[in-house]
Amino acid sequence: MNRQLSGILALFVVTMVWGTTFPAMKELTANFSPVWIILVRFALAAVLLAPFLWKARRDDVWSGVILGFLLFFCFIFQVEGLTLTTSNRNAFICGLNVLVVPLLGVIGGRLPERRIVLALLLAIGGLTALCWDGGGWGRGDTLALLSALTFGAYVKVMEVRTQRATRLLAVTASQITTVAVFAALWLFTREVPRAADDVANYWAYLGQTTGRYWINFAYLGVVATAAIISLQSWGQSRTTANEAAVMYAFEPGAAAVFGFFWLGEELTARGWLGAALLISGMIVSQWNSESRPAGALAPE
Repeated sequence: MNRQLSGILALFVVTMVWGTTFPAMKELTANFSPVWIILVRFALAAVLLAPFLWKARRDDVWSGVILGFLLFFCFIFQVEGLTLTTSNRNAFICGLNVLVVPLLGVIGGRLPERRIVLALLLAIGGLTALCWDGGGWGRGDTLALLSALTFGAYVKVMEVRTQRATRLLAVTASQITTVAVFAALWLFTREVPRAADDVANYWAYLGQTTGRYWINFAYLGVVATAAIISLQSWGQSRTTANEAAVMYAFEPGAAAVFGFFWLGEELTARGWLGAALLISGMIVSQWNSESRPAGALAPE
């Protein structure tokens, strides 16, 4: 298996696991604020990956801080939007990030390859058929769109930062810790009440309720964050940002499938058509792929 194909397969696994996070987080939003979900999820992952920060190079840590800053806003916009709209609609709009990466390339003076353009058209058609459920535009949709725009920028920055990193897991640990720190700051400045009695009740409620949903948090923190973002960094160091964007376009399809098994949401004939278009987009994205120099970073 060559370097490029191994990276594509890694990003496919990443996307499938990401699909499970929609029903997992949707279930949690009934009892927790978006910031608390993000904080617990990334704090767990940060603890697991903390050893990789030992003797990390300054450039790797700084790359992680930049990526973590962008990733925090990706999640805050996504989860805030998820509380205000349906999971399918949120997945569709967040999936528009597949257009952001090529657009950034065009702004930089580089047109995307024709196979990527065709793959993007198929992916967007699939997203529309799979997830669009009608209705007027709302605040939740705006937040989801902001998440898509931020995630597109995140993917483009990650392409540059992971290619020149010395230790991928140091970058990953740094970015996950940065997300947890920003979530904690956001929580304490914007959400935690100021009155003493309210503070006690606030933390008592969070402690008791978090204990009831520890499986959700453990899965999101250990599997969907620590393990998967590590795999994402490894896989994307072997692919281009455009190829990664097409792979990520499959996320709403995975979300619909897992939503059916987790939350009982039905997948209609239109949904199956959307999934087929998404898979076609992934296949087309790999036709006649141009050769590329070997990456400068070996996997850890």
